[in-house]
Amino acid sequence: MSDRAGLQRGIIILPSAFTLGNLFFGLYAIVAASRGDFMLAAWFIVFAAILDMLDGRIARFTRTGSRFGAELDSLVDAISFGVAPALVLYHLFLADQSWAWILSFLYVTAAVVRLARFNVEQGGEAKRAFHGLPSPTAGMILATIYPFFTAPRVAELTGGLPSVQVVGVIMIAIAVLMMSHIPYQLVPRVGFRNWKRGGMTVFLAASAVAAIAIPQYFIFPFLVAYTAQGVVRSFLLGLLERLPEQDPLLDEEDDGLTEMRTMDYGELAPRRYPPPDSGAPGETPETEPESPEKSP
Repeated sequence: MSDRAGLQRGIIILPSAFTLGNLFFGLYAIVAASRGDFMLAAWFIVFAAILDMLDGRIARFTRTGSRFGAELDSLVDAISFGVAPALVLYHLFLADQSWAWILSFLYVTAAVVRLARFNVEQGGEAKRAFHGLPSPTAGMILATIYPFFTAPRVAELTGGLPSVQVVGVIMIAIAVLMMSHIPYQLVPRVGFRNWKRGGMTVFLAASAVAAIAIPQYFIFPFLVAYTAQGVVRSFLLGLLERLPEQDPLLDEEDDGLTEMRTMDYGELAPRRYPPPDSGAPGETPETEPESPEKSP
């Protein structure tokens, strides 16, 4: 085998290697949660999301995207951002409640349906926007609840972790948003071609620095803000689309361009038959005259 063929095969394998790295961190998060190490489990789900973002970009950059890669990515995402966050919250909040595990089931169901719908509607790759909250974002929101609310300054303000009821509301809300058709923006391209792209590049760079420097304080609020802006933006756009262009109670003036047509409704009236014993027109018998029987 030539060096060029080996290099080409390595490039093709590279996106799938990142996808399997995503699976590794997702499964490790489940193991860490079962051992009670919820901080490590949370960051492993975040690492899985980073690899999930990179595998698609690498596939597009190297032009090695395939149907197999899209299907593999969806199956791995169902574990890393569906099952793993649900089990982390189950061990952390729901294990002592008899039927609270149903919340984990509902969340996993929404994540799996969301991924299947994504493959059918968008072919495994979002073109302009995601239809519904992306599953990596949903998984990271649930996973980073523990690091955020146990951070010293946040714990002083909130008293520590939220109650089981609050966590249940968050899980249901996230599941509903994943199942919705609310458009969520893609990660924009970076660069300085124009002022808009340059400003977004600076914002993303500052966000990356904050996520590395103070992850426990930044990631959860940032993801919640991203989720909320999608809902607010969709609501405002829908409201603007429903607003009339002018006052609906204001009568429009006739501009003289309307064509008036007359219609003769006589052709639409029912036929009238004269009585059988009278030739007087305009009289309708109780029954229509029967047609003569045909002789055999």
